[in-house]
Amino acid sequence: MVQAIPQGFHTVTPHLIIRNAASAIEFYKKAFGAEVMGIMPTPDGRIMHAAIKIGDSVIMLNDEFPEMGARSPQSVGGSSVTLHLYVEDVDRWFKQAVSAGATTKMPLMDQFWGDRYGVLSDPFGHQWSLATHVRDMSADEMKAAGEAAMARMPKSA
Repeated sequence: MVQAIPQGFHTVTPHLIIRNAASAIEFYKKAFGAEVMGIMPTPDGRIMHAAIKIGDSVIMLNDEFPEMGARSPQSVGGSSVTLHLYVEDVDRWFKQAVSAGATTKMPLMDQFWGDRYGVLSDPFGHQWSLATHVRDMSADEMKAAGEAAMARMPKSA
């Protein structure tokens, strides 16, 4: 019997559109230890579909196909989506991603919600947040810590 959700997949699977997907796959291998599950090229050499696995999660991706409305963050001026990775050693992963070519958007810091957390942008316009959970907190503790953190933030004009 065919499984409705293929083995290794979760209910939600990100699918990225990337300018130069082949280069992105190589970057994700270096930055996040991605394993290639499969690549399906088109006759003109673009990647129509690829799947990589980072940790226990699959990410699907393909090259831009503007003729079909599939455009990368570089073509549309950015992305409003952040891919989040929970990892055992966020400092190691963050350093590895930066060494591979990612740009730091928010440096790693211990955050009020109990994670050590930072944000990167990959060379293809996709944003990634990385974290290691370092402290369990009750809802009341998190609320108080969040209010204290927000009180320290600069006020917008």
